[in-house]
Amino acid sequence: MNNKERERFKRILIFIAALIIVFAFSKSYSFVWNNYYNNDMLDPFWHNGNILMVILYIVVYISFTKSFNGFRIGYSRWTGLLGSQVLGILTTNTVVYLQISLIGRGRLSIAPMMTLTIFDLIFAACWSLIFSFIFKRIYPPRRMIILYGNVNAGDLVMKMSHRPDKYRICASISCDEDLEYIKEQILKYDAVIISDVPSALRNKIVKFALEKSIRTYINPKLSDIIIRGADDFHLFDTPLLLNRNNGLSFEQAITKRFLDILFSFISLAIFSPFMLLTALAIKLYDGGPVFYSQERLTTDGKIFKVHKFRSMIVNAEKDGVARLASQKDNRITPVGKFIRKIRFDELPQLINILKGDMSFVGPRPERPELTRHYCETMPEFSYRLKVKAGLTGYAQVMGKYNTTPYDKLKLDLMYIEHQSILLDMKIVLMTIKTCFVPDATEGVDSFQVKETHRQEVVEHKEITTK
Repeated sequence: MNNKERERFKRILIFIAALIIVFAFSKSYSFVWNNYYNNDMLDPFWHNGNILMVILYIVVYISFTKSFNGFRIGYSRWTGLLGSQVLGILTTNTVVYLQISLIGRGRLSIAPMMTLTIFDLIFAACWSLIFSFIFKRIYPPRRMIILYGNVNAGDLVMKMSHRPDKYRICASISCDEDLEYIKEQILKYDAVIISDVPSALRNKIVKFALEKSIRTYINPKLSDIIIRGADDFHLFDTPLLLNRNNGLSFEQAITKRFLDILFSFISLAIFSPFMLLTALAIKLYDGGPVFYSQERLTTDGKIFKVHKFRSMIVNAEKDGVARLASQKDNRITPVGKFIRKIRFDELPQLINILKGDMSFVGPRPERPELTRHYCETMPEFSYRLKVKAGLTGYAQVMGKYNTTPYDKLKLDLMYIEHQSILLDMKIVLMTIKTCFVPDATEGVDSFQVKETHRQEVVEHKEITTK
């Protein structure tokens, strides 16, 4: 079986797996609806009405679970796949029970839905384990070679080595080698990773990989990300790529602001008891102030005061030096560790959203002094200020707290170039998922705090020498 056939079969396998779990859940919900809820209605549904209820359940389940990446077998470990399914099931069954309660005017028991949820969770656990095992047996990790440039690709290799079930980097080769030798080496492997390679050489390797049907992973430059956000445009018979660079349309901007106000009000109402308990715990621990305010940057470099629950000791930066929290940072209090882990320290920023300083989704607001520091080696860091700062963002759901500023910049630019209301909704759902991932709250490594990033330096050097 060649690579093309293997990829086609992979998609079929994922589709069959999704079909199995959707069918199982539709049958289980149909049983619960017909035998418990519909029988208790004052005006029971008939044949087509019952079918409609099952279809609505499946639509809600697929929509939420897909947003949590709950069908991506082989892309996540089975525990991550199960976690996504759990979030999809709990969200779906909660929404559907509210729907049933409205139909039944609040008189219907929650017990059948609880039983259904337990069954769904058990089935999802078995489904995740079985299909992850099948996928792993059929698709062993790809044998890969990495083609690197002037910047050490060790960080990327280390990240990929955390998924030995999916990636197996067998060799590396410098871009300074002879082109024919590079091609000869690439042909020995299933895939090639291109990291920080000069544009001229990269173009040749990409075309060569396309010709030979070799899977290619490319570590993009900032200009690549900007170009990816372009629209197709034709000037008579000449194809062009059009970068509008004007962000959201007027209608989308108004809608986004309306949703920010609406959901910040709702969130404050829901989380106010938890915010009160958090404030009490902080005060009882050391008697210090509950809140911590700090200057941050938002749209066009505007300075505002961001509000957070204090998670560090009082006067954590008494030396006047701005620095990120590192792993096992002794400035973080025990209460602070807990509220940072579950993201409760960020809840006061709902007030910032109401005021208009921030949005629910956007690049995380950075401190002015750290922004100036990053801009010394990567001036493009200021591009993050083209949009309003956010409570959560693409860099937060796709990266970690210890993702380097350069990689966070890339992720933020991906959001800026593709921003939409639909993408915002997906990021909010993905943020819920990251709250269940422990390593998403890791601090930065010490070398990430002290050193600036060589990638952007090399990229600028490459541009200026052309």
